[in-house]
Amino acid sequence: VQLQASGGGLVQAGGSLRLSCAASERAFDRRNVGWFRQAPGKEREFVAILLWRRRSTYYAESVKGRFTIYRDNAKKTVYLQMNSLKPEDTAVYYCAAQGFMYDGTAYYTVSDYSLWGQGTLVTVSS
Repeated sequence: VQLQASGGGLVQAGGSLRLSCAASERAFDRRNVGWFRQAPGKEREFVAILLWRRRSTYYAESVKGRFTIYRDNAKKTVYLQMNSLKPEDTAVYYCAAQGFMYDGTAYYTVSDYSLWGQGTLVTVSS
């Protein structure tokens, strides 16, 4: 049961990146999968989530309109498309999954997730 994040890198402000979170079957099937980020010296914060049942998406206010989360079921991968990147988006990005068949409304804190991938670093230069 694992998640593998990738796709980070160095990009100029205004640019785009797409992060990928490849999941094992048990980490992907009927689980909400989200993205968090952690900037240096700061706590890990919620970025986005895609709900497995309703296919709804929720975003942090700071990324709304710029980031899009979506999934490819055939590839068992969740993506985070990041556009119009800003220097303040610089952070290590983590993908995470909630409990199997979780259908609640708690999405926004680290403790709401039971599976975590390793981080991928995104650096946005000004």
